[in-house]
Amino acid sequence: MDDRPVLTVFRSRLREDNVDEYRRTAKRMEELARAMPGLLEFKTFTAEDGERVSVIIFDTPEHHAAWRTHPEHREAQRQGRDSFYAAYDITVAPVDHRRTWPD
Repeated sequence: MDDRPVLTVFRSRLREDNVDEYRRTAKRMEELARAMPGLLEFKTFTAEDGERVSVIIFDTPEHHAAWRTHPEHREAQRQGRDSFYAAYDITVAPVDHRRTWPD
């Protein structure tokens, strides 16, 4: 069984309408993710051109799957497609190697 951490890179561009509702939902999703077992990292950055990038790492595929399929997260995903995002791209991959300095 593969017990490597799982990295998700979520790139998105927001629609101009519903920004306030998006912010409330995004805040709730971050709170929920931080409460999930196995979360190692959750960071979001916004580029000068408006693209948003979130980096999320879970310690195991099972913990990642629990987050991915959480009912509240599923509903937020639906809202994102229907109301929040002009475009998005999701990359999910096992982490083959990770080095930090200092440890």
